Order: sequence, then C-alpha cells, then structure tokens
Amino acid sequence: MPLKLYRPTSPGRRAMSGSSFEEITKSRPEKSLLAPLKKKAGRNNQGRIAVRHRGGGAKRRLRIIDFKRDKTGVPGRITAIEYDPNRSARIALIYYADGDKRYILAPQGLKVGDTVQAGDKAEIKPGNALPLWALPTGTIVHNIELRAGKGAQMVRSAAGGAQLLAKEGDYAHIRLPSGEVRLVRSECMATVGQVGNAEHQGVSLGKAGRKRWLGWRPTVRGSAMTPRDHPHGGGEGRSPVGLPGPKTPWGKPALGYKTRKKKGSDKLIVRRRRTK
Repeated sequence: MPLKLYRPTSPGRRAMSGSSFEEITKSRPEKSLLAPLKKKAGRNNQGRIAVRHRGGGAKRRLRIIDFKRDKTGVPGRITAIEYDPNRSARIALIYYADGDKRYILAPQGLKVGDTVQAGDKAEIKPGNALPLWALPTGTIVHNIELRAGKGAQMVRSAAGGAQLLAKEGDYAHIRLPSGEVRLVRSECMATVGQVGNAEHQGVSLGKAGRKRWLGWRPTVRGSAMTPRDHPHGGGEGRSPVGLPGPKTPWGKPALGYKTRKKKGSDKLIVRRRRTK
C-alpha cells in the first residue's frame, strides 16, 4: 500500500503524507461490533492526570476485536478490510460458517474472499491462529498471547511480526520486533503472518493540527518554564540544565535512570532488547 503525498498548497501540506487506503473495501463499520469509547484525556479512575499532554481529538467508536481467536474449527470468510481509528493496523471482518461475525487484525497478504480458521488443525497460512506448539520453528507470527485464553497482548501494531525460534518443553522461544527473545507458554495462541499496513511508519503528519486530531496536546519544554514549575527552569537567557543530570517535572532523575521494578516475568526474558 503506497503512501499518498499532497501538493504543497500550504506549509503544512508541503511535508504531509498519509495512507492511500487502497486496501480498504468498506467505509462503514459493522454495527453489531461497535462499542462507545469514552475519552479519558490521560486521567485515571481517580480523575488525576496519569499521562500528560492528552485531550481533545476526533470522536471515535471502539471496534470489538477478537484477540482470543477462540472460535476453533469453524472456517470464516473475509468479507471486508476496514480502517480502525483506534490502532495503526487495518482490521478484517469475518463471516463464520455458523453466522457469527468478528473483527481480527488484518495480516499482510490477506484479501477479501480468503478463508481463515483457528485451532491446532488449521492450515499454516496468514490469518490462521494456532497454538505455538502446533507451529513449525521459523514461522512469522503476530497477535501473541502471554497467558493462554486471556487474548493476545503482543505484536499487534502495523508491520509487527515476531519469529518462533525454538520449542523447549512447555515454552516457546519468541523473538519480538524489538529484538527481545522471550519465553511464552506453548499452549498460547498466535496468528500466522505479519501485521499489515507496513507503510504506517512512513506517514508524516505535516502540521501540529493533525497531531491534535489524534488527541495530543502541546508539550512545553522544562527549560522554558520558571524554576517553581520545573527543575530545568529559570536562569538568564537560554540556560543549560545546571543540575546533576536531567530531571522530571517532579525532580526525579530522567534519561538513563532505571525505573523498571522487578517483575516475576523477568525470568522469561532470554535476551533483552537492550544489552546491559
């Protein structure tokens, strides 16, 4: 899918690019698979800002995606490839033989009219979901579960693809797009193929307003603030940080300071994405 470039009719248009949407076959979503999506504006359940610089943006509705792929043994036909405003990947609408309808992430190469299926007896082709133990080593997969039956949590964004490196006992070795190698239980489901819409990372927003449509608000540099608002603020003219290392707005060390707490799942990481 090529990117669409615009005529430089304004400074914002000059640097702007976007998706051509050539692969989209249906403009309106399936009503039965829609849900309301309330805006959070970066606030948690206490109403306090947990993520700064969020708010506004275009109104969206949630598409209910089948991340579990638990409809085993029932073939389904791809009837549409659709746009989803809540994710970078495209989604595919499936009509199953028993009349059920579901959305899945659309892998690269999946077309309208193709048949997909889930289960350990499914054919190994893009769009089919199988447990990791049923896949041959070297297979490129996406939409991977971390706990069997919970639903996929890894490798869900555009152009994402992980590789099944080895199977050892109850665990499979998965190389993630970041380069990290991780152990995942062999009974966890994964979908064959790479996530589609690979050109997404080449999209240039071109103007600040387009970032606002996505729900991002402006970010002010700490060095442009006063000392009471940020540790980097104050001084005559443009001043350096002037502290032992950069700080967060709340005075905690930033950039290089380790904040990750010890997790029980650390023992399942075979090789980290960053070498120590």
